[in-house]
Amino acid sequence: MHTLAVVLDAPERIAISAVSLTAPGPADVVVDVEWSGISTGTEKLLWSGRMPSFPGMGYPLVPGYESVGRIVAAPDNLKRRIGERVFVGGARCFENVRALFGGAAHRLVIPADKAITIDDTLGERGVLMALAATAHHALTLPGTILPELIVGHGVLGRLCARLVTALGGTAPTVWDNDASRRSGATHYTIVSPDEDQRRDYNAILDVSGDPAILDRLTARLAPRGEIILAGFYDQPLSFSFAPAFMREARFRIAAEFKANDVAAVNALVAHGQLSLDDLITHRSPADAAPDAYRTAFADRSCLKMILDWRTLQ
Repeated sequence: MHTLAVVLDAPERIAISAVSLTAPGPADVVVDVEWSGISTGTEKLLWSGRMPSFPGMGYPLVPGYESVGRIVAAPDNLKRRIGERVFVGGARCFENVRALFGGAAHRLVIPADKAITIDDTLGERGVLMALAATAHHALTLPGTILPELIVGHGVLGRLCARLVTALGGTAPTVWDNDASRRSGATHYTIVSPDEDQRRDYNAILDVSGDPAILDRLTARLAPRGEIILAGFYDQPLSFSFAPAFMREARFRIAAEFKANDVAAVNALVAHGQLSLDDLITHRSPADAAPDAYRTAFADRSCLKMILDWRTLQ
């Protein structure tokens, strides 16, 4: 089997290329992808060559962990699933390239339990399940206090703000330095950091990815407050010890989402408790992926870029 996929041959060298697929096993389904999202966090680091080294890292690679499509083939015991619209958080089904994270392809072969059925009416918005699950994971780590302040008003920050209230918290304040990003709030307040005089936040969630932000956030904490780091940081983080010492500050790091996070946000969306509306701002045919990736990473007006793979059919 072969398919077309986004392939990063090297930093800033991206193309739509033919790749070989592994044959489906007895527990696998085949998914024809309709849309995939471009991540301005981890994928930007892969594209730029600034992704910190970790096991499996290397080029060429297929990126992407925000895919939505339909199951088109399944083993006999799962034939009933053919035609379902599913979310796919990445794949490892390529023979001649690495999969980091492997979802940006026209066709995927994945374990059936990794194909998460979503409401058919979600359509392209289903790609946002990954970021919604990332937000859910950061907000529900054991012992975590729901944040009163969220730093960053990109798609992840907006989903975090929406989820805080969906999980029973008080509407948070959101910071963003970029005036063009200080719109689109639904039920919460968004301000420039300089406009906010509060210095007694019990919990602050950072999704900005700014490695130099810790001292600024520590100064806004209440005694024994905590900072949750949910961005992805490509440089070492450091902080001044004395202010953190005086507040007995706590620092928590949120990693990637898990299956239970996807299930939780899928249920919240299905029951109307979490909206994925008004977050996708840019769309591109899949065969124009090189330009789409550059726009996603360079255009501040682009909250979320998606590739439309249906244009290749």
